[in-house]
Amino acid sequence: TRRAGGDLWPVLVRCEVGVLALVTVQRPGLVNWLLVIFLSVIWGASFMNVKIALTGFGPVTIAACRIALAAVALLVLARAIGQRLPGVGERRIWAHVLGMAVFSNALPFMLLSWGQLHVASGFAGISMSVVPLFTLLLGARFLPDARLTTARLLGVGLGIAGVIVLIGPKAFTASGADLEGVARLACLGSTLSYAIGSITTRRCPPVPLVALSASALLVAAVAMVPLALAVEGVPDFAAAGLRACLSLAYLGLLPTALATVLLVRVIQSAGPNFLSMSNYQVPVWSVIFGSVLLGERLPASFLAALGLILAGLAVSNAPAFRRRP
Repeated sequence: TRRAGGDLWPVLVRCEVGVLALVTVQRPGLVNWLLVIFLSVIWGASFMNVKIALTGFGPVTIAACRIALAAVALLVLARAIGQRLPGVGERRIWAHVLGMAVFSNALPFMLLSWGQLHVASGFAGISMSVVPLFTLLLGARFLPDARLTTARLLGVGLGIAGVIVLIGPKAFTASGADLEGVARLACLGSTLSYAIGSITTRRCPPVPLVALSASALLVAAVAMVPLALAVEGVPDFAAAGLRACLSLAYLGLLPTALATVLLVRVIQSAGPNFLSMSNYQVPVWSVIFGSVLLGERLPASFLAALGLILAGLAVSNAPAFRRRP
């Protein structure tokens, strides 16, 4: 029930072991907007770093290493600030942690890393723009606070159109790889996986932020590290080269460790639909990084694409803006 004149929608009241917890979704404020922009920036640079890391490591190894590095970083942080992981008997929490580990980390990282071996980089960027659509459809089914509205659908459409205009028809051209069709399905599968992971995170019972993120990464690491060793063997960091190792370190610390904490924060406070808006911005930042850091030419369609993406963000969140004092 919406609280009249207020800024919060209580969506779940839990009473467990004598503790009453109220879980709420806030209307996106300045802090949430800044977090989503920051997430878009570090995720925008991740595609470039995956490409660099692939010069020295296999795709499964990249997924496993970034997850393991992120898990270690967050476990150390959780211990330092006094946050404990969920207890062994808290089965409901661990069920959600398992879902986050699989759908927000292990599966999409592996699918994207492998897919980028066989598809044009532009297609990977466009595929990320589909995440908000999947999140919107799943949220309408599984979340009481995520209604399927015309404004949200129109916003998603504008955002996807903006990404297509930004990257252009070249994203759909064939790369010539034998497994390109399967790789495109892998990229799209990763977007569905991200959407499922966001819904799972939103439905998770209240858990301290860093502890929840560390738990999910720990479970993902336990699954991915043995798989990488079995499929691709022990990675040779010396042979991979400094550039590939630095890209791997970036992937582990920023778009995995730090991003996991921030995305959980945004999902818990503003909802998965709002977080998914970052997927329109990721290709924009990717293009900006290429222009500024790599000297690539800025596409002539950049401003038009940016306008469509910003319009999609505005339309998707228009009801929230109209209800604010």
